[in-house]
Amino acid sequence: MQQLRLTTEVEAPRDCALEVLDAVPPIIWFIRREMRAFRKGLSLAQFRTLTLIHRQPAASLSAVADHLGASLPTASRVVQGLVQQGLLARQGSRTDRRQLSLGITPQGEAVLQTAWSSTQARLTEQMRDLSPAQRQAVLQAMQVLKGVFGALGIPRKKNANGNGKAQAEEQILPVEALESL
Repeated sequence: MQQLRLTTEVEAPRDCALEVLDAVPPIIWFIRREMRAFRKGLSLAQFRTLTLIHRQPAASLSAVADHLGASLPTASRVVQGLVQQGLLARQGSRTDRRQLSLGITPQGEAVLQTAWSSTQARLTEQMRDLSPAQRQAVLQAMQVLKGVFGALGIPRKKNANGNGKAQAEEQILPVEALESL
């Protein structure tokens, strides 16, 4: 007996695009909400600036302004607040003495680490109710999407039980999609 194959609706690129558009925004909203809950009283602009400097060490004030969609004076005020709180440090640029670059301090890293690890814990809770087959399907779908859109390259290590399955290391890196946080 020949098996029927569903080809028209499921495999159409347009249908895949619609499913991504339907599924991804609520996931991003969940992640944003969780990240915001752990930003330690920082404004959204300050938190986004910390994330940018973490991803792009030695970024300039102009890069911060571009990232925030703000003017240089506004970006300067945001950065000044982070410097005063000890979360960022201003450093002389290695390539141009006229420019300053920004660096994240250990205290700033700790704020981000708390937000990222807390968000990962909440995502883990959400995934707990999925069956093993559903979790496998999520993992496979994420691999496919990373192949299409790219990935952050979060470092992986072997499980403690030695089964060789990759897992995220304890130090969590930000999800690129969270740039707009």
